[in-house]
Amino acid sequence: MSRQKRIWIPNRFYHIVCRGNRRDPLFRNATDFQAFLYILHQLHEQVSFEIASYCLMTNHYHLQIRSQNVPFSRLMSLINKRYANYYNTKYRLTGHVYEKRYYDKIIEDKEGILEVSRYIHLNPVEAKMIRQPENYPWSSFYLYKYPKSLPPRFMNMAILLAFYEGTKEQQREKYCQSVINDNVKMVE
Repeated sequence: MSRQKRIWIPNRFYHIVCRGNRRDPLFRNATDFQAFLYILHQLHEQVSFEIASYCLMTNHYHLQIRSQNVPFSRLMSLINKRYANYYNTKYRLTGHVYEKRYYDKIIEDKEGILEVSRYIHLNPVEAKMIRQPENYPWSSFYLYKYPKSLPPRFMNMAILLAFYEGTKEQQREKYCQSVINDNVKMVE
């Protein structure tokens, strides 16, 4: 039975999730997280894509991403192949690093864009790894929370911030507050 062909619509944001094989760790230490982000940086130099939010968990990752010219099947192949090569070489392993094909879902509207970004940024809170999203170093939330942080070139923060009125600082505050309010609802 053949796989169903993926649908890619240029310039639309997608929520992409990829999990480690057998739910094993994809990222064992800070160097692994940094290597993955570096791979995104390298690929961004060659291939046009934008990320509005991301979160790298120990055994999976989330990307809120869009591409104008390159289908996700190609882009994800590049990302996952490079990281798998890094991982297998570093840990002297062979075989599959990822559990299966990546999950992807098109984000339909403004509410969906905000909802997915909140979900991504609250993932480590949901997993009870931290209490506040700004305390997790492998998520893009800190880029929104701390204005002096320098975002990677592949980040397009303006997409999420444009949904809020005010100065850039006010937009950041409003976005972060909306995420934190979702966190409070989860705890209640």
